[in-house]
Amino acid sequence: MHIETAPGAANAPDTPGWHFAVASGILGWILDAFDFFAVVFLFNELAARYSVQKSAILWTMTMTLAFRPIGALLFGALADKMGRKGPLIACVLYFSSVTICSGLAPTYWLFFLCRCLYGIGMGGYWGIGASYAMESAPARMRGVLSGMMQAGYPFGYLCAAVAMQTVAPRFGWHAMFYVGSVLALLIVLMTTFAPESKAWQQTRMPGLGTIFSALFKHMGIFCYLLVLMAAMTSLSHGTQDLYPDFLMTLPFMHGATVLGMKASLGIPVLYNIGAIVGALLIGQLSQNLGRRYAILVALGLSLISMHWWAFGTTVVAITLGSTIMQAGVQGAFGVIPAHLNELSPQAIRGLFPGFVYQLGVLISSPVSPLQNWLRKQLGYSWALAAFELCVIATLTVLMLFGPENHGKDFHHANT
Repeated sequence: MHIETAPGAANAPDTPGWHFAVASGILGWILDAFDFFAVVFLFNELAARYSVQKSAILWTMTMTLAFRPIGALLFGALADKMGRKGPLIACVLYFSSVTICSGLAPTYWLFFLCRCLYGIGMGGYWGIGASYAMESAPARMRGVLSGMMQAGYPFGYLCAAVAMQTVAPRFGWHAMFYVGSVLALLIVLMTTFAPESKAWQQTRMPGLGTIFSALFKHMGIFCYLLVLMAAMTSLSHGTQDLYPDFLMTLPFMHGATVLGMKASLGIPVLYNIGAIVGALLIGQLSQNLGRRYAILVALGLSLISMHWWAFGTTVVAITLGSTIMQAGVQGAFGVIPAHLNELSPQAIRGLFPGFVYQLGVLISSPVSPLQNWLRKQLGYSWALAAFELCVIATLTVLMLFGPENHGKDFHHANT
């Protein structure tokens, strides 16, 4: 096990305008999550519109996840060749346009195609946004800003749940695919005023061939991080994607309300608030405790909540369990932007973390169909719980014996 720290990096001067770069990365990930989870809340509406089974809509989500590595490879390579700003702007405009087309698609297969194309943009944005934010952020704040970056995902999920209660009833469910375009324009504006990454300027590769050659030279750490991200995304999607549908199958949920909303929508609002708090707290904890041990603390929270999350028999128990579960899940994920970027080769940080992340997503993309199959064999509660217990056990081993490069200096080519 290799652990390295670079305390001198914490004393480096702040990059002027770094706030805009970090905000662009965070806001883009919020928008990405909103556009993805809008489909989670529209299973019934989309199935009715296209006269297909709910499982057909579920497969469009799987294909979105499966196409994400293509975007990470394409936009990541461009970010290492051309800088972070231009590819980031191109990516947000691309996936926002495809999202609008998703709402306009007249047939199921056109909708299916749009969600595949959306996956390319979703996959491209995280790698650029995370590397841009982490390279621009002061090293002393990297942990908490990593948490903020990843907290954008549950915050986007939360916004989708709220929009289903506010935007959809007033403007129709199609509007869920259009409202994000306003935020997309804001991201473009902020990125325009943000500085280019100094880390990229100091370690840029001369050509795409050299970039991909550098990728193949680091296959050892790449393979470890691939397994890590496959497990981590299984933890996240395995606790999120089917959970609103699971809530609607519980008899005691019928007619129940939470925060003045239907319980099946109010509970996701609360557990995403828990997810945001978990990402911020565990992200900050990782600055002092280290990345791996902070993730282990987060996994412990998820394990503690498992019984209430999957087997709770009251609205209160389910709400408590799901809130603690997501605080743990996104707490663990809140460390990932910093951890992945610190372990990535210096000169290909635009490509490497995003590509390995999204390949992990590809491996885990059948999670929802697998859990749906397990549901028929074991029942919904055991399908969710058994799968996540295996994932948590795998992540615990990876964290106990894996590498760490806490506090790495991003501004020197030989660190």
